[in-house]
Amino acid sequence: MSEMAASEGIPPFVSQTMIAERAAPIKTTGFVGFIRTRLLNTPGNIILTLLGIALIYLTVVPSVKFLLIDAVWTGADRNACLAKDGTAVGACWPFIHAKFQQFVYGFYPAEARWRVNLTFVLAIVLLVPLLIPKLPAKALNAGLFFVALPVVAFFLLHGGGIKGFGIAWTEGALSSIANGIVSGGTALAQSTSLPGLAQLVYALGMGISLIGYALAIVLYPLTLIKTLIQSLGQPVWADLAATAIVVSTIMFFLSGGFRNGWRALTTSLAIFAGIAVVIAAMGLDKGGLAIVDTRLWGGLLVTLVVSVTGIVTSMPVGIALALGRRSTIPLIRVFSVAFIEFWRGVPLITVLFFATYMLPLFLPGNFTVDGLVRVLIGIALFAGAYNAEVIRGGLAALSRGQSEAASALGLSYWKTTGLVVMPQALRHVIPGLVNSFIALFKDTSLVSIVALFDLLGQLRASFADPVWSTPNTLFTGFAFTGMVYFVFCFGMSRYSLFVERRLNAHRRS
Repeated sequence: MSEMAASEGIPPFVSQTMIAERAAPIKTTGFVGFIRTRLLNTPGNIILTLLGIALIYLTVVPSVKFLLIDAVWTGADRNACLAKDGTAVGACWPFIHAKFQQFVYGFYPAEARWRVNLTFVLAIVLLVPLLIPKLPAKALNAGLFFVALPVVAFFLLHGGGIKGFGIAWTEGALSSIANGIVSGGTALAQSTSLPGLAQLVYALGMGISLIGYALAIVLYPLTLIKTLIQSLGQPVWADLAATAIVVSTIMFFLSGGFRNGWRALTTSLAIFAGIAVVIAAMGLDKGGLAIVDTRLWGGLLVTLVVSVTGIVTSMPVGIALALGRRSTIPLIRVFSVAFIEFWRGVPLITVLFFATYMLPLFLPGNFTVDGLVRVLIGIALFAGAYNAEVIRGGLAALSRGQSEAASALGLSYWKTTGLVVMPQALRHVIPGLVNSFIALFKDTSLVSIVALFDLLGQLRASFADPVWSTPNTLFTGFAFTGMVYFVFCFGMSRYSLFVERRLNAHRRS
């Protein structure tokens, strides 16, 4: 054969027979490929897949059957959700429909619930453009959401009006401080509890009183302006105009005066014009809307107010504490460390209980703070301590070369921190921060121990209604609230992944 091939001019290493066809390659893409390469590729994965299928069958299938297949969708009372003729009855959704208003608004007056709806709409209208990166005017949008919306929401939800503005408020606060210093110094000077140090205590008290009197003398021109404003027919508008003139003038000259200060002047006047529009539209100069006490708030309203306020206010607290803990000034560093360790070592329930029931005992007799405000302050400080450690981890992840390069360019400490260090540190800790936010959102259910009825509090209160007392009411209510919490928490989680991928796009190979 080889001789024949050689005689025909065919090299001997060339095969004279056809090779059998190869089998088609195993599909590794699509649904079938996913099953082959991820679920059934090894004996261990096959066992885990079978266990997963069994777990899904034992949990998801009964849940779907209870929530959808065997559920009751219509009815006027508990009789619609009771088992009849041995037939299995699932979730009692008429109970959710009947109590839905209570779950959202709590005991907020029905005739004033449009104020809550308007607050929700304003928050969504301002939040959605802020979350879309491609939309312009982010600075204006952020200012409206983080500064203007809380003020408008307070007067919408709580009601009431204002009797003055910046100058009157400043004078009142400083006068209260001056009076407090005078009163404290006088009480100290009159103290006779230490006979051996009576003269020293008296001198110290008189010195403190003199500081208060000196502050009152310095404030005398401001007091005259306040008296003049209050003597006019429209004290709110007069105070607003005077405050706008003073603040705008200061901003004008601080921004460069006649050379470069016109933009700052225009911005300041536009802001005060917007404030005037809000005051006129809401009638704040005439008493505003009817006051709704925070004890009537409840349901999803309280959950969102507490969680959003805690998330927003805890971020600057956490940033300040993280920077303070890395400070080279011993006093600031020791204070930051002590603050963080104290709040991290105390349970949130203790913080809420202390802020609600113990804090008023340490305040002056004529000074009161609303119960919801006390809870918000406690949660903000508590969450700020946890965020501080998360942010400190991001700061530690940056090399010293970043700040050294900024210093070489002549940037100050604050510009280096705000423009170079902090943006990179926050980018590194997005998962940790969002994890803290999700935990804070779920921990709002603890406010029920201080007589604030959040979503879960309203759910537990609705169980006391005998009209809907059935064996499945409890499970239906908790299933509904669980889905609400899951929607908000899952939304935050997915958006954080989107932001993380977008900020780290330059790192992809």
